[in-house]
Amino acid sequence: MPSFRPAAFALLLSLLLSGCAGLWRDYEKPQVNITTFALAPESTGQAPVFDIGIQVINPNRTALSLKGMSYSLEVEGHRILSGATADLPGVPGYGMANFTIQASPNLFGSVRLFGDLFSRQRASLDYRFKARLDVGGLMPFVHLEESGRFSLPDTDR
Repeated sequence: MPSFRPAAFALLLSLLLSGCAGLWRDYEKPQVNITTFALAPESTGQAPVFDIGIQVINPNRTALSLKGMSYSLEVEGHRILSGATADLPGVPGYGMANFTIQASPNLFGSVRLFGDLFSRQRASLDYRFKARLDVGGLMPFVHLEESGRFSLPDTDR
């Protein structure tokens, strides 16, 4: 009599995987907005610390229980700020949460950026904010990236 165990195991595994795939079908990536950017009041040591206001918008029906977040800010391809935190609020389904993260400057990235700025005049600078949110459980990490350009003031006037 042939053994049905391998066939039953394969069938069970395929049903389990197809069920998990259905969970992610309607999942939409959360949106992260930078709302404020300022020098932290407690920034009195040798290296300044910056407070960055963050807003996370959850377009999904299930709440996000944020476990942690790592992030960086690049200007003209040079990483100038970075940080990580595990102190994050939950984000309700179809809701949003506002919180503040702190970032420290990268000395070498900042020096390279200033060197580039002094070597050639620019009217604007490209920036890129990257973040990785850990939403815990079986959900994958959420990678977010916001990029753009900001204008520099005209110093000839």
